[in-house]
Amino acid sequence: MLAHGFTSLGKEINNNATIVGLPVVLQDSLEWADYFYNIHRFEKAIPLYEKNLDLPKKEKVHVLKKLALSEAAIEHPTASVDYIHEYLQLDFQPSFLLHEGFDGIRNTPEFNKISRRILPKITLEAVFYFFVALIGFYVVALLMFNKKIDLWSRIFIAAFVFIHSFFILNICINRSNYLFEFPHAYLMSTWSSFLYGPLLFLYIRRVSLKHELNRQDLWHFLPTLLLIAYMIPTIYWFSGTEKINLMLTRIQNGVSPGDANKLVLIVTLKALSLAIYAFFVHQVLQKSKRSNQLQYKTRQWQKNIYYIHIAYVITYISYGISISSGNPYPIFYHVPIIMMAAMVVYAGYAANLQPDVFSGLYTYTNQLFPKYLKSGLTESLSMELREHLSRLFRDEKLYRRNDINLDLVAKKLNTTRHNASQIINEHFQVGFHELVNQFRIAEAKELLEANKELNIIDIAYEVGYNNKVTFNKAFKRVTQLTPTQYLQGIEKKNSPSLSGMRHF
Repeated sequence: MLAHGFTSLGKEINNNATIVGLPVVLQDSLEWADYFYNIHRFEKAIPLYEKNLDLPKKEKVHVLKKLALSEAAIEHPTASVDYIHEYLQLDFQPSFLLHEGFDGIRNTPEFNKISRRILPKITLEAVFYFFVALIGFYVVALLMFNKKIDLWSRIFIAAFVFIHSFFILNICINRSNYLFEFPHAYLMSTWSSFLYGPLLFLYIRRVSLKHELNRQDLWHFLPTLLLIAYMIPTIYWFSGTEKINLMLTRIQNGVSPGDANKLVLIVTLKALSLAIYAFFVHQVLQKSKRSNQLQYKTRQWQKNIYYIHIAYVITYISYGISISSGNPYPIFYHVPIIMMAAMVVYAGYAANLQPDVFSGLYTYTNQLFPKYLKSGLTESLSMELREHLSRLFRDEKLYRRNDINLDLVAKKLNTTRHNASQIINEHFQVGFHELVNQFRIAEAKELLEANKELNIIDIAYEVGYNNKVTFNKAFKRVTQLTPTQYLQGIEKKNSPSLSGMRHF
């Protein structure tokens, strides 16, 4: 209800402005401010609203909203945005920024500065990071439930993939402005800043050197514990509202809402940690190489993950330098994240196709192929025979012979039948007959695509089959189609060709 003590109806005040049918209130009252606002006399409404800023929270929220809209109406974007900030810190409702009253200043730098950092948005960048994070969490689950991997090896590598995925998820939330929807996601991955190097080092040392953990290894986690101890009282114990206000203050000061206050210090220390542990990992890999005990594909996996990590270290240091100089370029922000995404995707590839590479403790005993445990085939000879076999199939097209068998291949390799079988199983992950069929069908597809007028039986004979029935069965087993069906509709780019087999 309107306050008591009003003057009579129809009394003119302030340039003949009256409220017809209502008692006139005090000139400085909120009701008069609303009246002037409603009749678009914003210059008169603004000073009246400013005199009512000391009202209780509910009324103050109303005053701040009207002040922001009034300043926008007279095209004062700076003043309007200042009142928006004050309003949001009191009652965070970002949908207020969509009010049509801001249309006049919507494209101004001042309004864009706050709207593009607060209003939720879905971008291709955020979607990409989200799916990479999901892949990472899937890989973590695969690793943790793979009992064939040594316990500590899978804990270290799973934790390594997890913190990458968790960081990428945090970036996704940050870049899509959902930090304000989920304020407790603010700096949710910063606690792990000093874990990347130690986890990779401990994992590779465990796999390569079969290092048994001891109490001294706990020192590697001391920087992380100190960082967590610092962040709990200064960030993580804050309420959601306090975190929102902190992020709004950062926006008002012209910095990213999702970064830490001591960003330069944390980035510098993290870059230093990454560089130190990259050196440690290099030392372990060199020592492992000299011992020559690990299986080739395990060493290759470790080298690749190390190279990706080094690329991340270099790009992150570049990011740190750009931050320290006060001129951060977008490329320095995104390239390290892309390196992290590459790490997660590569780990996902290995977890699905070569899970045994994660645990060198098993490659020593050759558990994938226990029947070859005592074959005596050294790794260097194994690689030499593999290359020889690849040349026989790729260059000499030995698979075209219709009398091909394992004994013939062993003779060509100048080794035993047993060793020839081991080479095929270990390096190509298929049996002898399946390998032959893969090369034959790959060439048959090339011939079918190159000349559709060729007779199918002629193609069958050309690639090494004795009859059409056997060819049709083998073709369908590899492609899920008969040769005739393949000619009718399969596009060349959707099927592996012979060139796709050449990596064998």
